[in-house]
Amino acid sequence: MEDTFFYTNLTNYKEPVTQLLSKPELFKRIPNNWSIVITDIKGSTVSVQKGLSELVNLIATGSIVAALNIAKKQSIDIPFFFGGDGATLLIPPVLLHDIMEALLLHQENIKKEFDIYLRVGHVPVSHVYKNNQELKITKASINKLLTIPVVLGNGLHFAENLIKSKDPVIDNLNKQTDVLDLDGMECRWNKIPPPENSNEVVSLLISATNETDQAPIFKSILEKTDEIYGPLKNRNPISVPKLKLNFNYKKIKTELKASNKKFGVRNFLKVWLTGLIGNFYYLPNKTGRTYLKELTQLSDILVIDGRINMVISGTSKQRKLLTTFLDGLEKNKHIVYGIHVSNRSIMSCYVQNRNAKHIHFVDGGSSGYTRAAKVLKRKLS
Repeated sequence: MEDTFFYTNLTNYKEPVTQLLSKPELFKRIPNNWSIVITDIKGSTVSVQKGLSELVNLIATGSIVAALNIAKKQSIDIPFFFGGDGATLLIPPVLLHDIMEALLLHQENIKKEFDIYLRVGHVPVSHVYKNNQELKITKASINKLLTIPVVLGNGLHFAENLIKSKDPVIDNLNKQTDVLDLDGMECRWNKIPPPENSNEVVSLLISATNETDQAPIFKSILEKTDEIYGPLKNRNPISVPKLKLNFNYKKIKTELKASNKKFGVRNFLKVWLTGLIGNFYYLPNKTGRTYLKELTQLSDILVIDGRINMVISGTSKQRKLLTTFLDGLEKNKHIVYGIHVSNRSIMSCYVQNRNAKHIHFVDGGSSGYTRAAKVLKRKLS
């Protein structure tokens, strides 16, 4: 039971991530009996090129929502990492079977509805350690509402490469249900322009060359980003004035199909009416305005999973200052990075309720993370 609630019971540190990265004693090793669960869209670049960026993000979001809905029933917190075209989760043994079962149902549904193949696999944490990969974690409060896991070590990416190197065939899972619970998953916002005084959205993936140097290298990068762009809230690509609901037929149909809900008149009207009411709820209503303010704070725009993953809004001048700094680190073989620049961000959501129990997964326009990953892979190869 102690292992089951390992992440739930971790201290939630209030100090900035940059300070946490200089305190290695605050990072704890993931228990041996946990597992790393990976989902990844095979051929995601092709889907993006077909104009399916929002669908790609929604499928990845579904991986996280399916797992969180299971963990919530047992009051267990689990770390999760959104990657644009897939997701990574750390899972205690008591949840592994049910979560894998749900993800395989998600995989089947996505293949049936969209002819897109979602890889699903898991790797024991013990296997990661046996292969001399590190995996340590802490919790960081980004603001009053959002807490994120911060991971050091290459363990998650080692597991991801294992899953991607061979499409896993999971045939020994004793399926006990055919019910896929994706309640709370939404994709109802239009593509979002940058906030006022910004003109672009930057998606960044940064990998340290040496595992042992991750903490100081990441610290220096985040400090430089703060220096150029300001604190996280200042470079958040999501701002209330730029939010606009989008409830066209195609978007509603896509959300219902991805959520494994029957596409019929009843469900269509339910989503459409929710959107119609939302237009009135969000603007003049104090509760609605509070939700929108929380939405910006609960946007997942910084992920540290052994790499830095960031979505940033700002100006081209700011970007050039940051990339000059990153180019210097790359030239000296401290890091390798991938970048994509767009003029929009896209957002998919998990809404348990509209009272601070929601999280919003943000990517750059045209699947910025996927395109940045392509640049990173090319450099690594």
